[in-house]
Amino acid sequence: MSFVTVSDGCRIAYRLEGAGPERAGPAVVLLLSNSLGTNTGLWAHQLAAFGARFRVLCYDSRGHGASDAPSGAYSIDRLGRDVVELLDALGLQSVHFCGLSQGGMVGQWLGAHAAERIERLVLANTAAYVGPPSAWQERIDRVLEAGMGAVVTGVLERWFTPGFTARAPEQVAALRAIFLSTPPVGYAGCCAALRDLDLRGSAASVSAPTLIVAGALDPATPPARAAELAGSIQAARVVTLDAAHLSNVEQAESFNQVVLEFLEAHPRV
Repeated sequence: MSFVTVSDGCRIAYRLEGAGPERAGPAVVLLLSNSLGTNTGLWAHQLAAFGARFRVLCYDSRGHGASDAPSGAYSIDRLGRDVVELLDALGLQSVHFCGLSQGGMVGQWLGAHAAERIERLVLANTAAYVGPPSAWQERIDRVLEAGMGAVVTGVLERWFTPGFTARAPEQVAALRAIFLSTPPVGYAGCCAALRDLDLRGSAASVSAPTLIVAGALDPATPPARAAELAGSIQAARVVTLDAAHLSNVEQAESFNQVVLEFLEAHPRV
């Protein structure tokens, strides 16, 4: 992992890899943004497929993985500015962006507030609003008092369908370990960002071509939330996969196919 230090002193861990196909000029960069309670390991089933077509930039959201975990509440504005400052540090003027859950919320913020940095936008298993705030505050209090193990069972039940848990126990165990390794203070900080999140008023400002990936069995951000988001973003379309919340893990091959087809529909000139 490499690191950049953003404007408030937080170190953000990142990896930039994959050459993409041989072509004249620099390869397009695809930026991947992880969900709440995961890190770059979330994308284990995407890196080879995406890296064959693009340079792939993965980073750990603040509070997660190898990035710093400052104490206190974070905000979606701060999470979005982390990405902008990461791109600035790497000299990247614009990228394709793919974010899942919290990462998709960061993508919505970028699409509205830093539109010139985003060429094409993939928003997976996400929503513009994930209230009520009281539920997030209860989760914050529980994690800070009792640790990540206090909520892991409920999280895994939202992440995966029972069928996937039964047929892919090693994959579920790997994501469970990532979740349990997340610093409680960092997890709580991001929970506060989602507690206070309401992007419904800014979704109409997103102008980048947008793919919204929904999970047909996702209890956290169900298909109705994807439809609401698509109704607000003019250049959006929705694809629904047979999965719960982590559709990129549960339906990795289908996820990779729909994302790559979308990103390559109108290649950058």
